[in-house]
Amino acid sequence: MTPDGRRVLIILPAWNEADGLSAVLGEIKQQLPYVETLVVDDGSADRTAEVAAAAGSAVARLPFNLGVGGAMRLGYRYAREHGYDVAVQVDADGQHDPAYVPALLAHLGEADLVIGARFDGEGEYRARGPRRWAMALLSVILSRLTHTRLTDTTSGFRACNRPLIEFFARWYPVEYLGDTVESLVGAARCGFAVRQVPVAMRARTTGRPSASTVKAMIYLVRAGLVLLLAVIRRMPGELKELAPGSPSYAAYLEEQLARRQLATEG
Repeated sequence: MTPDGRRVLIILPAWNEADGLSAVLGEIKQQLPYVETLVVDDGSADRTAEVAAAAGSAVARLPFNLGVGGAMRLGYRYAREHGYDVAVQVDADGQHDPAYVPALLAHLGEADLVIGARFDGEGEYRARGPRRWAMALLSVILSRLTHTRLTDTTSGFRACNRPLIEFFARWYPVEYLGDTVESLVGAARCGFAVRQVPVAMRARTTGRPSASTVKAMIYLVRAGLVLLLAVIRRMPGELKELAPGSPSYAAYLEEQLARRQLATEG
């Protein structure tokens, strides 16, 4: 629990990450002793679930591989059912440095969704060619949609508050790039505030990224299609009852104000 009384859950979607997962969880526990973790084993064929449990993490297992979107949807439902105030998505391969989690949490006071962004002056991560073009296009369009400057809309390093946990527990896309681009579009269209903080990404500790000119071109085309579908797709009407301006969101703000006052007085 944070000093202001928030319960924080770090969700790690994991597919065949047994080799490096113990070190990732150990680093989180060392740097962030006030958080709890949930590893969502996304149909792994290795000992991912066993390694996570041995490291002291809660574990949820999917019977087959659904991808990051499916794993995160389960993670948000777990966060909702167990009453967490904040959910943070962290990759299980070691690319996301948990030292930046406090910065994400600090900005949740002014936003519902905070993205840890590459390409914002922190670190040396670079993308080139068609993949970089796609990221730049997405950033320009989504910056307009969210009314804030975004440089890394495909980052999977994110934190969200309790209203957005409820939102994502009910609606979270599982298609290609749905966990990043479409989820961001859906949240913005319903009025949730989005911000970013600069972070440095590290090289993955296990596995190997796939990259080639052909794959990069395919990525560019698919990213454009995902963005188009996300913008024109109708959002379920019942989600508006969770959005800013709704009675439930107003009650959440009142609760947060009371919690901050208690923390200040204490």
